[in-house]
Amino acid sequence: MTDDVPPTSATPGAPAPGATAPDGASAAGPPGAELLRVEGLGKRFPGVVALDGISFDLHAGEVHVLLGENGAGKSTLIKCLAGVYQPDAGAIYVDGERTHLPTTAAAEAHGIATIHQEFNLVPQLSVAENVLLGRQPRRLGVIDKRRMNAVAREALARVGLKVDPRTPVASLGVARQQLVEIAKALSLEARVLILDEPTAALTDDEVDRLLGLMTELRDAGVGLIFISHHLDEIRRIGSRVTVLRDGRSVGTVPATTETDDLVRMMVGRSIEAQFPRERTSVGDELLRVEHLTRPGTFEDITFTVRAGEVVGLAGLVGAGRTEVLRAVFGADPYSSGTVTVRAKALPRHNVHAAIGAGLGLVPEDRKAQGLMLGASVTENVGLVSLPKATRAGVVNRGWLRDLAVRTVKDLSIRTPSVAALVRNLSGGNQQKVVMGKWLAADPAVLLLDEPTRGVDVGAKVEIYQLINKLTASGRGVLMVSSELPEVLGICDRILVMAQGRLVGELTHEEATQDAVMSLAVTEVESTRVH
Repeated sequence: MTDDVPPTSATPGAPAPGATAPDGASAAGPPGAELLRVEGLGKRFPGVVALDGISFDLHAGEVHVLLGENGAGKSTLIKCLAGVYQPDAGAIYVDGERTHLPTTAAAEAHGIATIHQEFNLVPQLSVAENVLLGRQPRRLGVIDKRRMNAVAREALARVGLKVDPRTPVASLGVARQQLVEIAKALSLEARVLILDEPTAALTDDEVDRLLGLMTELRDAGVGLIFISHHLDEIRRIGSRVTVLRDGRSVGTVPATTETDDLVRMMVGRSIEAQFPRERTSVGDELLRVEHLTRPGTFEDITFTVRAGEVVGLAGLVGAGRTEVLRAVFGADPYSSGTVTVRAKALPRHNVHAAIGAGLGLVPEDRKAQGLMLGASVTENVGLVSLPKATRAGVVNRGWLRDLAVRTVKDLSIRTPSVAALVRNLSGGNQQKVVMGKWLAADPAVLLLDEPTRGVDVGAKVEIYQLINKLTASGRGVLMVSSELPEVLGICDRILVMAQGRLVGELTHEEATQDAVMSLAVTEVESTRVH
């Protein structure tokens, strides 16, 4: 451990000072019996040491947080605990007994349930069928639907989800699907519940409800392992924090540990500025959007983006920010209005024309819309630049590989090689591959939709520095973010949307959280935007 890392003040098994619970009460006191212990766990993949001697433990009635940068080993560790991966070294103990977890079913049989970032639900099936998937009660060899729905209804009641068990899961929103996952885990009589980034796609109100449920489960004696990049959530719900870095355990500390110390433990250095924006002089107009309208989604949207500036689109969930961004890029249609890039009007709903004019889009869902997960880093980075590497229908693969090598170096992408599959990279490195793809295409304006969602604090700073490089080179950035501190820290101008309308514009100097939020809750029926 380096000198700048705080000492490990909470050793395995020792009670940790409580954090503040969502309702303002302190977190649970000294935890109960040991449920789970990991000693010296190791896991290797070709060219990568994912886990290198990880040790930590979990007690009944506590929330043990796993914290670390993307690529630190958190996801690999929980997949070993869930029976998805088999460790190459070390041991896992359940109730003090050394245990082998060859399958997910074996983990569940030991009372360990995992809720991954990508839900393990079948959208076409009902809520009840998902809760009891593979364990449906039978009568005379036939599934007893009445009994199945009754058992599911009881499990749903435990998580406070009021929904008909016969409802198709596909019709539920993200937050309610997550509660279905938790109900499924509780129906397994899980004593260890592992939650991997459960709040990443939730609104503030949904986060509050989920943390409240976690508090109830903790107080009922369930042991929870919680992975989150949001340090405020850790302080609200956590008991202890084990910090991972480069596949190793850096230390275990109370959840009340200062944010600066946690960040220093994660990255091995001090991050002096959380939002290192380097503001430059504003140049010529690069993007002009005028009266953009799609009835029922957004109306009369007008704004500009100039060289050297970051313009933010702020607002509540459902305000229409993502829809505007996608329409500007040509990914979604609009009924009226114009989009002009460097004085050239773009045809509607034409992504190819938008790219040719100098627009790039880093989408909100990088896995579904921004990446080819089954392709290599080289293939992903070169996707937009493919025409430059093609002559007479023949692709110059050497040129693409050189481009990928430069991009990996310039963006500090952690990957065994440019031939590695993107699906095997951490979330932060996947996001940098998406950005690298567009930076290689040299866009005039880069559209960023939630660019740091699911990304750790170290990778966030690196993404902000990439934004600085873009604006310093005379490019413009239009950014959507639901993290208000990020909007305030990075953007030079902030456009606020409410219910599909632009309701105000604030300069960096004028913008405060109160000013942005007061505009975001504007009743647009009484607002006339000019």
